[in-house]
Amino acid sequence: MLLDIFYILSGFILLVWGADQFVNGSAALARNLGVSPLLIGLTIVGFGTSAPEILVSTMASLNGNPGLSIGNALGSNITNIALILGATALISPLAVHSDTLKKEYPILLLVTFIASALMLDQNLNTTDGIILLCLLFVVLWWIIHLGLSRKKNDPLIAEIEDELPAAMTTGKAIMWFIIGLAVLIFSSRLLVIGAVNIAQTFGVSDLVIGLTIVAIGTSLPELAASIASALKNEHDLAIGNIIGSNIYNLLAVLCIPGLLSPGDFAIEVILRDIPIMIALTIALFVMGYSFKNHNGSINRFEGTVLLLAFLSYQSWLFLEASGVNLQ
Repeated sequence: MLLDIFYILSGFILLVWGADQFVNGSAALARNLGVSPLLIGLTIVGFGTSAPEILVSTMASLNGNPGLSIGNALGSNITNIALILGATALISPLAVHSDTLKKEYPILLLVTFIASALMLDQNLNTTDGIILLCLLFVVLWWIIHLGLSRKKNDPLIAEIEDELPAAMTTGKAIMWFIIGLAVLIFSSRLLVIGAVNIAQTFGVSDLVIGLTIVAIGTSLPELAASIASALKNEHDLAIGNIIGSNIYNLLAVLCIPGLLSPGDFAIEVILRDIPIMIALTIALFVMGYSFKNHNGSINRFEGTVLLLAFLSYQSWLFLEASGVNLQ
């Protein structure tokens, strides 16, 4: 038991560190190859913050635990909106000004509905995985297109450039890219071993472990990035990190169990987890989008509501795992 707890804690710490080095090396290498800062921010940095979920999902699927992988993808989206944006809004109310982000909200909504529709048959198969993977490339192309066609005064551009890592030589960039990737692979393996053993010890499903401990742990890079951005008044970047991460989770992470370990999953995913994820995604859209009589923002009251929603959901999972009948 103590060894498994050590595996989980070590896995989380190394995941965060490894993801940071992976992003730094990748971004520096791309910049040395002539890629624009905006494209680096929209693709590499966004992909890097989701790297823990991707690697954990891959390891879990290869280990024969697709429930953990599915729970990680859906649970991370729930955690990103309810916990991370909720906590960030309490620290600093978030105002959205970027036209680019306003166009990315509908993309997240569309991706959420498509991914949910593919899972309504209580099965995530190879075809579903291929559809999600193909959609990932389509969305990446669309995000790049939005970035290139953005207005020159879009505040997101300056915020992205400010957050890019310092310049480094190509050799050093490759070194940190390899080190970061190796640490991500090793730490994700540690985390999966510890999480699966804990689940078996307490008789809890892999799905619940993925929705709780693993989802929260793999979302730590997004938490750090969003809070840091909010403290610097980079509100567009704080929300943009969450939108981008959630898109990656539904496409790059959720496709993995379909491709590597296809099959049926627990009915609770359809009855409990997907509806909550959809509800929170719609709430994010309503709070952050600018309507006629509402400027896009997430204030402290709305942040509190999001945090209460997260605590209620985690309590629901805990009570069900404890054998309490909530019906």
